[in-house]
Amino acid sequence: MSIIERLGIAIDTKDENTMKELLHDDFKFTMHASGNVLKKQDVIDWAMSDDIKRDKVRILYENEEVGIEHAFVTFSDGNVQAVMGVYMFKDGQVIAMETGATNLPKA
Repeated sequence: MSIIERLGIAIDTKDENTMKELLHDDFKFTMHASGNVLKKQDVIDWAMSDDIKRDKVRILYENEEVGIEHAFVTFSDGNVQAVMGVYMFKDGQVIAMETGATNLPKA
């Protein structure tokens, strides 16, 4: 199973230990839509909350260096975004992730 698949399952099932295993200690998550940069524990805390629900997740490409994923994300406030994520890997872990998002009409 790929790194992105394993991380996606960990997020969807709130498997904190697997998230800790797959995210590098120097992990940074850059959200270009907001300009925010989150660190490893910030992302784990967010994933463990009930703020995000991912649908129609597709891994478009993945090798040992990078991965690209697209998903529709619904937030607890009702906002919906189409999110493109680019993952960078180091030593079998995610070292960085950057996303671009397009706002969609609320469901």
